[in-house]
Amino acid sequence: MPLMCRGVRGATTVENNTAAEILHATEELLRQMVDANGIEPEDVASVFFTTTPDLNAEYPALAARKLGWTDSALLCGHEMNVPHGLPKCIRILCHWNTTKSAAEIRHIYIKGAAHLRPDRAAVMELFKKVEAGA
Repeated sequence: MPLMCRGVRGATTVENNTAAEILHATEELLRQMVDANGIEPEDVASVFFTTTPDLNAEYPALAARKLGWTDSALLCGHEMNVPHGLPKCIRILCHWNTTKSAAEIRHIYIKGAAHLRPDRAAVMELFKKVEAGA
């Protein structure tokens, strides 16, 4: 398989809008994403961190810097403020240079975010509910 840039997704939640909780949760999620996929920091092209609008006590990218990710481009932003969105949620999209296929990538969803990624069989049911206004 040739070297490709793949997206690795992850999400987690925190109880409180504090710098300590945001950094701890982000570090925990990053470590699980790295361990599950065998990610080496030098193979990371960039990482996009988002938080829901109710989290603003710290930049989650700081957790990656603390882990030694000094050469990757890191960016933080806020998720859309969708009325039925999950509160106090941190999301990560890591752009990773790898020879793994898209099917081999393990996306990590923990804590209150564990239900955000429905299995592929349930995706159509989710779309039907959204279209019906549920």
